[in-house]
Amino acid sequence: MMDDLVQILRNGNHSLVVAGDGIRTFDGRGISDLYGLLTEHPDLLRGASVADKVVGKGAAALLVLGGVREVHADVISTSALVLFEDTGISVRFTQEVPYIVNRQGDGICPVETLCKKCVTAVQCLSFIKEFVSKMRNKF
Repeated sequence: MMDDLVQILRNGNHSLVVAGDGIRTFDGRGISDLYGLLTEHPDLLRGASVADKVVGKGAAALLVLGGVREVHADVISTSALVLFEDTGISVRFTQEVPYIVNRQGDGICPVETLCKKCVTAVQCLSFIKEFVSKMRNKF
């Protein structure tokens, strides 16, 4: 199943693929789709299999809080892997990196920076909520 999701992710050039009751693809930027799923359709994440292009600490927190069963990340940060420890979520990845790079390629992803000192997924959520709110108000 996970291999199929990874193929859909890559072949369709999607940012996120979620398989629960059916397979859904997403093409949003950053953590926007995961945040939307967690806050508006949490039932789609509970027990789901997820393939994601990039999983930093913020995305990992949303996946943990969503109660997913398994995750594949093409790229995952070390801090995201640490957050997944002891959750029971099966995690596969293609490449581990020290941190997720921002869109400009000249620094650390802002969500990764916001969540840096958080120890739990719950602690990350308020920072993510504030970040998403600011981004939505920009556009």
